[in-house]
Amino acid sequence: MSIQNQTPIKYFIITGISDVPVIQALVFLFVLLIYLITVTGNISILLLVCLDSHLHTPMYFFLGNLSFLDVFCLTITLHKILLSYMSGDKTVSFANCMSQMYIFSSLTCSELLILTAMGYDRYVAVCNPLMYHFVMNSSICILLAMVCWVLGFAEVIPHMWAISRFSCYKSNVINHYFCDILPIMKLSCSDTTLLKLIIFIEGLLVVSFIPFLFTFISYIFIIAAILRIRSSTGRRKAFYTCSSHLTVVILLYMSLVCQYLRPSSTDTLDSNKLFSLFNTAAVPVFNPFIYSLKNKDVKSAARRQLKWLML
Repeated sequence: MSIQNQTPIKYFIITGISDVPVIQALVFLFVLLIYLITVTGNISILLLVCLDSHLHTPMYFFLGNLSFLDVFCLTITLHKILLSYMSGDKTVSFANCMSQMYIFSSLTCSELLILTAMGYDRYVAVCNPLMYHFVMNSSICILLAMVCWVLGFAEVIPHMWAISRFSCYKSNVINHYFCDILPIMKLSCSDTTLLKLIIFIEGLLVVSFIPFLFTFISYIFIIAAILRIRSSTGRRKAFYTCSSHLTVVILLYMSLVCQYLRPSSTDTLDSNKLFSLFNTAAVPVFNPFIYSLKNKDVKSAARRQLKWLML
């Protein structure tokens, strides 16, 4: 559906993951399965962190925030796919589209910052264990989490301001499964130079590179401290405390690099949908398994809660 220049857009049409009718049912079942697994896994982690006193530590406090972010982020992006397959209605109002784009981008920024805070927590635990409980006390942890959430939602405001200046669109059909910045930018017939500049300076450098740099520096010190440990048992134990977080960081940044920093020759909307699906669905579904299968504390807490429920 083409839109004439300067005509206000009242709604968008979301094409979804696939337009092929034969596989739409399979896509719906796949998305529903991914959503249920992710929500169940992350809510289980969140409940364990809240209910089990042994997990009332800084690392699991931030893990609880991460689990909440994953559930919220997946819900805001996948709910329209599930609803559209059930009702057949693929339209979304302009206001709802802008809201979804803002919330998703803000949650992604907050997740990167939370992972940075978790990296700092691991740095203090490994490099300065004697001061750990003093440095990472409950007040500091709550303050760090609040800063991550507030900054995450504030950092996206310049992007939304630039998008709000778009006066026309080539079409109201979004070749994606939710409202994201890149598909909207490609759809606009307005000048997108300002938005591209904001994405590069504020988005890639401030939102992505600086958190990555802090996390990278933290792990340089962590690895250096681990290598100074004389016993192999001590080195394994120290690395074990960081392995889950490091795995999640690598997965998330790899997905973001594939989605936003690919060569322009490979930058198509269909490929963007695949990388975005991995970022919004696959990464959150991996997190509970990474933190539960590789973490003795979480597995012990799960056994204690199950034993309590069976009494």
